[in-house]
Amino acid sequence: MTVKKQYIPDIETILSHRHDFGDDYWTTPDRRLLKGSPFSAYNSALMLMELGMEPSEPVLKEVADLFFSVWKDDGRFQLYPKSSIFPCQTANAAYLFCRMGYQSDDRLQKTLQHLLDTQYVDGGWRCEKFSYGRGPETEYSNPMPTLTVLNAFRFTDCLNREPALEQAVDFLLEHWIIRKPIGPCHYGMGTLFMQVEYPFGNYNLFQYVYVLSFYNRAKEDKRFLEALDALRSKLVDGHIIVERVVPKLAKLEFCRKGTPSELATLRYREILANLGRNIA
Repeated sequence: MTVKKQYIPDIETILSHRHDFGDDYWTTPDRRLLKGSPFSAYNSALMLMELGMEPSEPVLKEVADLFFSVWKDDGRFQLYPKSSIFPCQTANAAYLFCRMGYQSDDRLQKTLQHLLDTQYVDGGWRCEKFSYGRGPETEYSNPMPTLTVLNAFRFTDCLNREPALEQAVDFLLEHWIIRKPIGPCHYGMGTLFMQVEYPFGNYNLFQYVYVLSFYNRAKEDKRFLEALDALRSKLVDGHIIVERVVPKLAKLEFCRKGTPSELATLRYREILANLGRNIA
């Protein structure tokens, strides 16, 4: 995929923020690689690839080097210095690298195995951080990190072959029934969840359906099909209309709020292709 002419200004805007935090490549001198959303090192790299930039481009290779610099021998990634390492951080790094094509790298193989080894009893991934206090709902895994793990593994040979991932799919499908905020970080399925957000970032209907569409375990499940119908109901003339976007991205061409998004619609058509359905 190459960058289309109409998206070059978006690329330039993202690149213009690369020194915002005191160092190059959207980071701080002490390498806080998630700082500054939506123009963090993590999000900026993902957006550039979403716009068609190849992972082999020098700027993305530099970002990869930054993330590998905080890889630990046990497979985890410390995306904030001098802080606890949470599963969500390792999940984010794993997805970024798999999206970049590094899934066969020995370091990534160790990271992916670490994720499988640390799966929680309910099938998801759970951070031991209780910002909202403790209650029955915090005994669940965190849905968004679980979705991110599945997003990483869809690039691997484990896709539709690893039972642990099927358990993760089941956990997320069950959240469609539960709906209420669960996990230590209180991920729910309320009004904001049901708004189409693009580019993918927060726990959201569009990303939920997109990631699960790669997994055979979900494709014919009633809960998944209900979520797909909810997403389909929002189409206008077969196109995805962005309902929610991070304010700092509001002026970018590829994700303008209230207008059809060509790139978001391509993601929707990818969902249909995953399900073996005709693309109208």
